[in-house]
Amino acid sequence: MAYLPSSSALTSSAAHRASKTLTLASLSPGSILHHAFSSSSYSDLTPAAAAAGDPGPSDQDSSSASPPPCRENSTKKEEQLHETICYMMARRPWTTRLQNSIRSLAPFDQSLVLAVLRGARHPDHALHFFRWVEKTGFRHDPDTYREIILLLARASMLNHARCILLDDMPDRLVPPSEDMFATLIEGYGCARIPQEAVKIFRRLPELGVTRTVRSYDAVFKAILRSGRVAMARRLFNAMIAEGVLPGLSTYNTLLWGFCLSIKMETAQRFFADMKERGIAPDLVTYNTILNGWARAKKMDDAEKVFAEMTAAGFAPNSISYNIMIKGYVCSGRVDDGLRMFSEMGEKGLTFSEKTFAALMPGLCDDVGRAAEAQKALNEMAKLRLTPNDKSIFLRLVTSLCESGDLEGALEVHRKTSQFNHVVVDPMQYGVLLESLCKGEKHESAIALLDELLEKGTMQSPQYPTLEPSAYNPMIEYLCDHGDTKKAEAFFRQLMKKGVDDKVAFNSLIRGHAKEGMPEAASEILTIMTHHGVPTDADSYVLLVESFLKKSEPADARTALGSMMEQGHLPSASLFRSVMVALFDDGRVQTASRVMKSMIEKGVKENMDMVHKILEALFMRGHVEEALGRINLMIMNDCTPDIDHLLITLCDSDKATEAQKLVEFALERDCDVSFSSYDRVLDVLYTAGKTMPAYSILCKIKAKGGVVDKKGCDDIIKSLIAEGKTKQADILSRILAGKAPSGKSGERVAMDAF
Repeated sequence: MAYLPSSSALTSSAAHRASKTLTLASLSPGSILHHAFSSSSYSDLTPAAAAAGDPGPSDQDSSSASPPPCRENSTKKEEQLHETICYMMARRPWTTRLQNSIRSLAPFDQSLVLAVLRGARHPDHALHFFRWVEKTGFRHDPDTYREIILLLARASMLNHARCILLDDMPDRLVPPSEDMFATLIEGYGCARIPQEAVKIFRRLPELGVTRTVRSYDAVFKAILRSGRVAMARRLFNAMIAEGVLPGLSTYNTLLWGFCLSIKMETAQRFFADMKERGIAPDLVTYNTILNGWARAKKMDDAEKVFAEMTAAGFAPNSISYNIMIKGYVCSGRVDDGLRMFSEMGEKGLTFSEKTFAALMPGLCDDVGRAAEAQKALNEMAKLRLTPNDKSIFLRLVTSLCESGDLEGALEVHRKTSQFNHVVVDPMQYGVLLESLCKGEKHESAIALLDELLEKGTMQSPQYPTLEPSAYNPMIEYLCDHGDTKKAEAFFRQLMKKGVDDKVAFNSLIRGHAKEGMPEAASEILTIMTHHGVPTDADSYVLLVESFLKKSEPADARTALGSMMEQGHLPSASLFRSVMVALFDDGRVQTASRVMKSMIEKGVKENMDMVHKILEALFMRGHVEEALGRINLMIMNDCTPDIDHLLITLCDSDKATEAQKLVEFALERDCDVSFSSYDRVLDVLYTAGKTMPAYSILCKIKAKGGVVDKKGCDDIIKSLIAEGKTKQADILSRILAGKAPSGKSGERVAMDAF
């Protein structure tokens, strides 16, 4: 009963509240809900609570006469009341306002408090309510204490449960029971804290609690859950010494723990001891021992227990068969597992998820049994059983693919989404993509890829990424068949998972280049360089050629430069293609830089194109650049055709350019024919460049060269006409052979110059 203050102690205000409370107790459910939520929104009501109000006479003013409610209506009202309180606690924060709303509903009695504790949506809500309701005058009794301790122990809120049991109950003079302590001990066992479970168990005598089979069973289960087999044996001996006789539940718990740790010899001794004490095993006992032998993969011993169970009059149930099937499959005896599965069906036993979970791994992992596994999966779908082990779908798909049944694998994949709460593993997509590409089922592979991209499965951080053997064939096929855009979208999702695959990158570059999208290919190359991924020379070749096809020689030259920066040597034909494109586009100096790179890389082909570029440089007045390229050729053992260049310059009346080229040739002792020198001298004389002609002539004679005498006479006449008689005299003496030859003669001529 709830605690209510006496009428004499009520003030007028308190009397008013009490009157209000009593009036509320007689109200209809709809009126109660309206009053409880008068300070909050109607949306806080549950659908059940919202539907509880009757729009009939019960919604009329409470002052109107109404017949007394029958017992059935009163029971329904109490049920709706605790549901309403639980819903209020779930939807609103635990504040004074919420407490006042709950307080105003009705006085609290034991049945209502218990109902609220059991119906709370969260253990925290129950604990808040348990602490608060006591402040309203309600006195907890052993039943409510037992309920909150059970609730907290199951929710692993063990410190709260311990404080209530060891502190609150003694303070309020409520004696705790052994069952409450056993519940707390079990809670510590489930939380894998066996040492605390043992401490509580050992304190029971000093707390005035007699230890019986109930507390012993609880502590056995707590310590055996953590594998403390030796401690369990010691406690069992202490139990016998204490005079507490073990029961069937005790032996079942001990056997469960020993089998869990696969201590089958110990389990056998206790099983024999159980029989000696006259305690008859039940079906649970036999299933426990059966499970131990199956876990130990000793199916011969398991078969003996299975036979003994039948002989003892216990018909094996679905659990027994599930254990045997799993044991056979784990031991590699799949045929025996199938035999037990068929026997279950013949006996009319119910197949459960655990039945298929035991059988499927053996069928899925054996390529030869993939068809049987597929039939079993279809049976699961008919029974609407969802496997706990979601990996069986991947394993079955893998087996079917390995057996070459690609259509069967696709059927299993489609069926996967029909099971509740099953998300397709990305690795399953990987296995299918790889197998479909190998089997040249590319259309099916593309449809599967579209499904994968649409679902965005790979973007989920908890799923692993695909293997290269799965995505590379798919990307390569798409790039080779004009769908590089989809391949890139696919690979960019992989990149978000940290994939930097060289093969995939290069496939994308080749694909974009083939499709005439060199800009996209360049972007991929930039990403590769940024991530430090090695590139393929072939990819660069395709990129350069793609730019050339789009008549973008400057970009082609940039791609060629990147190719060389990455350590790849372009072929002579690729150099030529880029140089020709640049030359034809009027980018002579850029073509000259490509030529320079080609010569530096030791490529000695394309000399005809080289001379075209050199001629163009001279013609455009880029003499120093042209001479630099010629010097580079000489240093790299590439012999330039200077005679041809000189003739071309002379034919074009490029006297200054021809002069500088001749001076360069004389300084480097280049092999130049004297007829070419004569042509240059003629051009210089015609252009009125007498002194440069005189200087070149002196250098030629100093090297022992022979020149046209008529041309020399013309130069001497010009020197005299220009008043340069000294130079004319020196030149005449040189031509007559009167001046010393070699370096001394050259020095005299230079001094005169």
